[in-house]
Amino acid sequence: MIKICYNILKFMLLSPSGGWSPLMSDRYQWLEVDLGERTKITAVATQGRYGSSDWLTSYLLMFSDTGHNWRQYRQEDSIGSFPGNSNADSVVQYKLQQPAIARFFRLFPLDWNPNGRIGLRLETYGCPYTSDVVSFDGGSSGLVYWLTSGLRRTFRDVITLKFKALRNSGTLLQAKGQEGLGLNLELERGKLLLLLRQGRTSSTDPQRLVSLGSLLDDQHWHHVTVERRSSHLNLTVDKHTERKTKSTVADIAFPSFITSKRNFHGCLENLLYNGHNLIELAKNKDQQVHILGNVTFSCAEPVSVAVTFTGPESFLQLPRTLTSSSGGVSVGFQFRTWNKQGLLLTFDLPQQGGLNGSVCNHDTWERAYFQQCVLMDVCFPGAALNDGQWHSVELNSRRGRLTITVDKEERDSAQASPSFPVTVESHLFFGGCPAEDDSQKCRKPFNAFQGCMRLFTMDNQEMDLIKVQEKHVGNYSNLQIDMCGIIDRCSPSPCEHGGRCSQSWTVFHCNCSDSGYGGATCHSSVYRQSCEAYKHSGNTSGHFYIDVDGSGPIKPQLVYCNMTEENTWMVIQHNNTELTRLRPSPGVNQYSVHFDYSSEEEQLFAAISQSEHCKQELSYHCRKSQGSPLSWWVGGPGGGRVQTYWGGAQPGSQQCACGLQGDCVDLQHYCNCDADRMEWTEDSGLLTHKESLPVRSLVLGDIQRPGSEAAYRVGPLQCHGDRNFWNAAFFDKETSYLHFPTFHGELSADISFLFKTMASSGVFLENLGIKDFIRIELSSSTQVVFSFDVGNGPLEVRVESSVPLNDNRWHRVRAERNVKEASLQLDELPVATQEAPADGHFHLQLNSQLFIEVSASFKSGTSVSYTFKEPYELSRNSSTLPSSIYSDMTLRGENVSLSFRTNQSPALLLYVSSYYREYLFVSKCLNLCFFGTFVDFNLPFIVLYFTNLKIERMSISYSLTGTDEIYFCVRFQIDQNAREDFNLTSDGEFNAIKSLVLGRVHESDGLDADLARLASLGFTGCLSVVHFNTISPLKAALLHPDSSPVIIFGPLTRSNCGSAASANPYSAENTHHLSDQSGSVGSGQPLVNSIRTDSALIGGTRLFYLRIFFTGLNFTYSCFPPMQCWCVASYALLPTF
Repeated sequence: MIKICYNILKFMLLSPSGGWSPLMSDRYQWLEVDLGERTKITAVATQGRYGSSDWLTSYLLMFSDTGHNWRQYRQEDSIGSFPGNSNADSVVQYKLQQPAIARFFRLFPLDWNPNGRIGLRLETYGCPYTSDVVSFDGGSSGLVYWLTSGLRRTFRDVITLKFKALRNSGTLLQAKGQEGLGLNLELERGKLLLLLRQGRTSSTDPQRLVSLGSLLDDQHWHHVTVERRSSHLNLTVDKHTERKTKSTVADIAFPSFITSKRNFHGCLENLLYNGHNLIELAKNKDQQVHILGNVTFSCAEPVSVAVTFTGPESFLQLPRTLTSSSGGVSVGFQFRTWNKQGLLLTFDLPQQGGLNGSVCNHDTWERAYFQQCVLMDVCFPGAALNDGQWHSVELNSRRGRLTITVDKEERDSAQASPSFPVTVESHLFFGGCPAEDDSQKCRKPFNAFQGCMRLFTMDNQEMDLIKVQEKHVGNYSNLQIDMCGIIDRCSPSPCEHGGRCSQSWTVFHCNCSDSGYGGATCHSSVYRQSCEAYKHSGNTSGHFYIDVDGSGPIKPQLVYCNMTEENTWMVIQHNNTELTRLRPSPGVNQYSVHFDYSSEEEQLFAAISQSEHCKQELSYHCRKSQGSPLSWWVGGPGGGRVQTYWGGAQPGSQQCACGLQGDCVDLQHYCNCDADRMEWTEDSGLLTHKESLPVRSLVLGDIQRPGSEAAYRVGPLQCHGDRNFWNAAFFDKETSYLHFPTFHGELSADISFLFKTMASSGVFLENLGIKDFIRIELSSSTQVVFSFDVGNGPLEVRVESSVPLNDNRWHRVRAERNVKEASLQLDELPVATQEAPADGHFHLQLNSQLFIEVSASFKSGTSVSYTFKEPYELSRNSSTLPSSIYSDMTLRGENVSLSFRTNQSPALLLYVSSYYREYLFVSKCLNLCFFGTFVDFNLPFIVLYFTNLKIERMSISYSLTGTDEIYFCVRFQIDQNAREDFNLTSDGEFNAIKSLVLGRVHESDGLDADLARLASLGFTGCLSVVHFNTISPLKAALLHPDSSPVIIFGPLTRSNCGSAASANPYSAENTHHLSDQSGSVGSGQPLVNSIRTDSALIGGTRLFYLRIFFTGLNFTYSCFPPMQCWCVASYALLPTF
C-alpha cells in the first residue's frame, strides 16, 4: 500500500461550485500544475465539474522537472490511461503503483461524458522530496572519493544512485580496488553496462558482466543499484534486475571511487555507498573528496522540445519564414525510430515537382530517398538508422548543389550531393501529410513516419515548437509535443529461450528459429516432454528431442525412445558404453574413468526425477583383481557421491548381486571379484536406485599386480514412466474438485492437460484474484473456451471441434497467455489466438488456490451479496432516468448454473436485482423450481416439477432478441439429462444489473411484499458451483471475503457438502408430488389446474412452461397438506401460449 503523506494540491475538489472546463472539448486540451518544487507524488483524485454533466471517463498523466520534456506515466510500464469518473459528484482516487517525482504534471483528457463536456475537479497527494545533485559537463569533470585510509575487504557492498543523461554514452562511475581489480558503470548507446577491469593498465579491455536498460539518454531520471555479495553481483536499473556470479569480484576492496571522469554529460543524484552520501561529502568539501574540472551541485539542462509522431495520421507543418540571401535552403533535424521506413520530410519545389525524404533500413545500407520528378536513391553505409538512437539530418542547397548529411558529428557520418537546385516555396511537412490536402503541395510516396523528432532548424534558426503547440504558427495533427514517447519493447526482451527480439514502433516480434520453442514469445516447446508422450501421439521407436520441463528453463535434449517393449524406455547415452579391458601398467595403482553424457546436468536430473523408474547396467569383470574396498564408483546428481555397492545390490550394502542371492563363487565374500581368483569372473547387475544415478565415474584399484586384469562396462541410462503424463484424476460428479497452490504467471504462462469425459460441459480449472481470473472450460460438447481477465477486461479464446469431445477419449488442451496474445490449442486443430489489448498489458495477479470447484453451507441468516460495477452513476442533479445511462449493463443473455441440496421449502436459491424495479430469481418450493424475470411489470417465468429432489446440478440460460417485443429463449439442463428450450415474450428487457444475492436478501425495497417475505426466509442447505456468466460469486465470497464486490452477513462455511464423497443429510427426504385435485386453497389456485401447460419429462424431472402477465405484482404462498408451501400468482393470470 502506498502511504499518502498529505494533500499537496486541491483544485476545486469537493467544492460546491466550479471546476476546470476548457472552451474546446478535444484531446488537445490539458491541465498543467506547478507544485513549486520536486515532489513525490503518490496519488491523484478526480471529480466532475459541479452541477453539470461534465466529467472525464479516462485521462493521461505526464510529469516533468522543468516544464518541458514530459514523460507519460505508465502502469506496469505498459498501460497509459487512467479510469475516470462515471458522474459529476463521485470522487475516484488512483494510487500510483510507483510514485512519480516531479515538479510539474499535466493531465490530458482522453474521453469524457458523451452527453457533456470536459469537466474536472482535481486533488493530488504526495510527500516532500529532498536530494543531493551533482552535474558534469561531458569533459574531464568528476569527483574522486577516497573511502578508507587502507584497504578493507567487505562481504557486501551496495551503491545506489539516480542519473539523468544528456548524451547516450559516458562513464558514470569507476570503483578501483587492489591489484588493478575494479568495476566500471558505463552508459553506452543508451544502455547501462557493468564492466570488470583486471590489470593496472588502461589498455586492458574490460570484461562485460551485465548489460541492462535501453533509451537511458532520454533526459529523465533513472534509478540504479549495484550490489555485491561475495562473488555475486546484482545490477538493477529502474525495476529490472540482472544477476551475475564472478569469483574475482569477491576479491575487490574499494579504496576509491571516481565518478564521471570521462565524457558523461548529465547529472547524478543521491549517490550512496553503503549508506554514505558521497555527494553531500563533496558539497561539504570533505577531505576524502577531490573535485576535477567543471562540477556544479545543481542539475541545469537545456530545453529541447521533441515531438512524437504516434500514427499514420501524424504530421507537422512548418512555414518557410526566412529567405537565404544565396537563394538556397538549409534544413536540419534529429530523429529516432524503430521503423524501417517512413517519410521524414517533404516540400514542394517551385515549378519542378516535389522533394521527398524518407529513411529505411535494407541489410547494412541506409537509404535516403529524394524525388525531383524522378526517384533518386542516396545510400549511406553504416549502422541501422532504425536502432532507436538519435540521428541527425542536414539538408543544404547552395549554388545549385544539394548536400545531405547524416550524423555529422559521428565518425561514420555520410554525405550525398546530387546536383540540382532546391528551394522551398511555401511549407515543409515532417512525418506525413494532412489527410485533407488536395493541393499536391504535400507528397507522400512512403508510409508516414512513426517516431520522435527534435532540434528543427531552418537556415540555422531553431524553430519554436511551443508556438506550434499553441497554434500561433504552423499546423499539426496526432502529435505529442514536448515529449518523446519512444518505448523499447525489446528491453528487457519478452522473447524467451534465446529468441531474438525485433520491433517496430507499435509491436515486437520474436524470432524463435533454432531455439526449440515457438509461439509469440518463444514460450512453448515444440517438443514433447517425454518418450511416453511421443508414444501416446502415435510415434514409433527412434531419436527424439524431449523437453522435460516444457516451457521451463531447461533446454531440450536428444534421446532415443525405445517403444518396442511394454514400457517406453528413454535411453541417454554417454561417451563409453562398450566393454573396456584394462591391463597392468607400471607405476599405475588405480584406473579412473569419467563418463560424459549427451545431456547436460540439469537435463539429466529433471529426466530422472520425472521418470517412474530408471536403471543402468554396471559390470565389473576381474581376474586376480579385487573389488571392494579398492574399487568404487561415483553416481547421483551434481558431482555425485561415492558408492560402494555394485550392480544388483542395494545402496549402502557394500555388496554385489551374488552377495544378496547367496551364490558368490566364494561364500566368504559378498562379491565374486573379492575372491581374488585366477580365472575370470564378474559382478554384474542393474543399478535401479534413482538417487544414485547416473554413474559419473568409476575407480578400479587392484590392477597393478602381475597377472591382474579387469574390464568394465557402464551401460546407457534408461528410464521409463512419466509422472507428469500419467497423473490422472477422476471427477465422478460436477461438484468434485481439486485445489492447488496459486497459479503464478504474471506475464507469460501456459497450462496443458489431457481430458476425457462423457459430459457435455464443465469447468476444467479456475483461479481467481481480486479482479483477475483464468478459466478453462468445456462450454459444449464441441467447444473449449479459455477465458481470463488481467485487469483490462475479460477476453476469450475458443476452439470448435468438428467431432464431439465427450466421446470418452483422451483430448489434449494447451492454453498460453503472454504479453502479446493468448492462444488455445485442442488436439491437433489449428491454434486459436486472441491479441492482447492495444493499450498494453497488466500483470496477472492471482491470490487464491487453483480450484476445480467449491461448496458452502448456508444457514437461514447467511447472505452473500455480489455487487456489480456500475458503468455510470446517475447524476444527482438529473430528474430523469434515461435507460441509455445503463446501456452497458443491459442483459441480452445470461447463463446461470448452480448445485444445491436442501430440505427447506420454499427457498430462494439466487436473486439478481437492477437499478430499476427489475429482478431475476431462481427459487424452490416443494418439488417445484421457479426461474423468473420481472421486467417492466411483466413476468415470464418457468416452473420445474421434480419427481426426484436429489438434484446434483441445474443450469439455466436465456438470451434476448427483438426490439419492440422481447423474445426470451430459456434453456434448462438438469444433471446430465437432455437440454430443453422454451421461448417466451416480454415487453421489456433486464436493464442496469445491480447485485446478485445468495441466501437471505436484506434489501427488499421495491419488491412485491410476498416475494420480499420469501427473500427474508434465507436459505438453509448446501450451494456449490454457482456461476452467473463469467462470475463465480460463491467462490469470490469464500476466497476473498473482504474484497469490495462481496458483502457477507451471517455464517458462511466452506464445505465439501457438494462433493460426492460427502454424506447427504437430505437423503431421507420424501419426494412430494402435486395433487391432481382441483379446488381453492386460501385465495389462490394450484397452477397445475388453473391454466394449460406445456410439459416435458427429463430423466424424472417434469418441466412446466407458463407465460404469465401480471396486472400487478403480488405473490402469495398457497399451502397444500401437510402444510407444505409453494409460490403461486394471485392476481389476474392471463396465460398466453
